[in-house]
Amino acid sequence: MNIEELRDYCLQKPGTTEGFPFGEETLVFKVAEKIYLLIGLTNGNRFNVKCDPELAIELRERYPEVIPGYHMNKKLWNTVYMDGSLTRRQLCEMIDHSYEQVVKSLSKKLQAELSDLT
Repeated sequence: MNIEELRDYCLQKPGTTEGFPFGEETLVFKVAEKIYLLIGLTNGNRFNVKCDPELAIELRERYPEVIPGYHMNKKLWNTVYMDGSLTRRQLCEMIDHSYEQVVKSLSKKLQAELSDLT
């Protein structure tokens, strides 16, 4: 997966917006104004995703391409390298999980609105 494919995949998720709240070098994907993925454009070979704390540890132990989130809360965020070692499916599952973690934290009203978009 490359950065263009990652962008296309994220933008297919209901309610997703993209922007540069931290400057023009970091592309951020949000749902309901909450971040679920960040990727640096200068080195687009890695991204940060939100993760359940127990799963975060499990993924780090299983895959050397997954490390504690760079510049993020290391308990809740992972940095994932897109160097070709992880399959597209594995990367998409991590992105999906991050999106779902954020959606679960939203109010029931916002969750229903997102559900209506599918």
